[in-house]
Amino acid sequence: MTTATEAPTLFLRKATGLVKGWSGFDAFAYSFMSVNLVTLGMFYSLATFAFVPDGSPIASIVLSAIGVTFMCIAYAGLIAVMPRAGGDYVWQSRILDGIPGMVTGGIVGGVMLYLVAGAAGQADPIPWGAGVVGVIVGAAIGRLNGGIGFILAATGWWFILAQWAPIYGAILNIEFFQPLAALMGQSDALTFLGSNDGIFFVSIVVILLTTVLVGLGMAGYATVQRVCLWAGLAGLAVMFVLMLISTQDQFKTAFDNANASMFGVEGAYDKTIADATANNFFTGPTTLNPLEFGTGTLMLIPFMLFWILYPNWGSTLYGEVRGASDFRKVLRGMLGGLWVTALLAIVFILLAAKTFGWEFYNATNVNFLYYFYAYSDTATLPIWSYPPLIASYLVDSNIFQMAMVIVFGAWFLGWSGTLFLSSTRMIFAAAFDRVLPAAAAQVSGRRAVPIMALVLILVPSVIVSYLYAYNIEGFRALTLDATLVIAVTFIGTTFAATVLPWWKKDLYQNSPLARFQVAGLPLVSVAGALATIFLGWAIWMWIWERGDPSVPLYAIGVGNSNSILWLGVLYGTALVIYVVARVVRRSQGVDLGAIHAEIPSE
Repeated sequence: MTTATEAPTLFLRKATGLVKGWSGFDAFAYSFMSVNLVTLGMFYSLATFAFVPDGSPIASIVLSAIGVTFMCIAYAGLIAVMPRAGGDYVWQSRILDGIPGMVTGGIVGGVMLYLVAGAAGQADPIPWGAGVVGVIVGAAIGRLNGGIGFILAATGWWFILAQWAPIYGAILNIEFFQPLAALMGQSDALTFLGSNDGIFFVSIVVILLTTVLVGLGMAGYATVQRVCLWAGLAGLAVMFVLMLISTQDQFKTAFDNANASMFGVEGAYDKTIADATANNFFTGPTTLNPLEFGTGTLMLIPFMLFWILYPNWGSTLYGEVRGASDFRKVLRGMLGGLWVTALLAIVFILLAAKTFGWEFYNATNVNFLYYFYAYSDTATLPIWSYPPLIASYLVDSNIFQMAMVIVFGAWFLGWSGTLFLSSTRMIFAAAFDRVLPAAAAQVSGRRAVPIMALVLILVPSVIVSYLYAYNIEGFRALTLDATLVIAVTFIGTTFAATVLPWWKKDLYQNSPLARFQVAGLPLVSVAGALATIFLGWAIWMWIWERGDPSVPLYAIGVGNSNSILWLGVLYGTALVIYVVARVVRRSQGVDLGAIHAEIPSE
């Protein structure tokens, strides 16, 4: 370790320039909004039960939350040891060197090159030689201080976040703009919003909105987030009460009347179920008893992770959170965001089964999802049966129904900043380490916003949104890649947490984390190991599930060559950037390896 006086010769400057603009509650709110029940939860996860008819929805949520709990413990531990902007990038680049780095790099490189070679159709069966080359190259990169950390973090917090932009756009479209257009009787607007042009337009709206929110700075965004949190919870309480006091017959009548009025579809409730049955679509699990485990319960968990995997989404921001070195405080925030949301999801499922009818709920979701992802040419209804919208039908008032949609828009607004806020800090941290150009580490004087880092995520988001909106090469079907890549980044960090007490013993022993043990073993290592096993299993499920070629279950593994090639492009780009940075900085007399052997300034 070099002395403190030598640090300025390594890092860009003595201090980051960022400010601690968040309290512990703000960090909890960010965690809660990241594990968002309404946005990702209701659409991308809780709407997928129909695809796995013999699984237990409640059990899959609980098991997923337990697995993610171990990950939260590992992350809270690393935050207590190194509360720095950049999160995963900082921890992996400082811990995963030498043998741990070679192991991580070898596994990632071997699997990736093996899969990409197969997806490219170079041989059948896939040559094991490609995997061996990947292991060698990956291990070589992992041996370099900071190499594997930058590749995993840049892909997970920079490149793949661009793919999240159109996903956020799709959610805003089907949960806000389309319901309002339908309620207002604007058929032309509804047609436009359902077109490729409309999808691209809404994605651009999201990108601009997120840019403005991030531009407010940490304190400014926290204010918006707090207002959205309470408004969103108030709307959710109203919906739950409506569902609790209403019967299924009342809902059926209200649903039929609303859809006959808006779309001219008579008997929409029964027609929804009939269409699902006629097309041989699944209509969901047969039981809501969490103790009745079907074989599909485990297959549901990868779907649940698309929504419940993110209570640690603010990990890159903890250099700007007050009291971040308090392990218990950080852990409470993450677990609060995780388990409060999981419990609310279970309540929602039980109420949906009671009021909407479990068969109808699954049928309407699967009808729309098949249409949304182009596996079917038609849908029973032109818009998704968004739960807050259809629950609002129970009150025969157009004004009330629009008010419900608008209030529930707070869930999106309070969540939308997560698109760019966390990623800018990873980009900033890499620039502060001189891996990326210095401009990306400059912050505005008033609100301490890394403006150039924001630009570096904004521009590729527009490009990827175009690919998604116009479904270039079936790009829209690669949605779950957005979670797969992040899970790979997370597993790099949980492995780093596992080896921390032994590989970086002095760093661990001098931290407040050292006193937390279980059965005589470091708590962070136990939690890290369990989280690594859990994430590894989920990644294996996503990649190796082949499914029905016509309608694959996850659509991102070996059954989808476009998905694998896309992953190759993302990780390959990160590798090229790191190698170029290493060469350029060496020519300038800057040793990136020496930088990554140091703990960065706050």
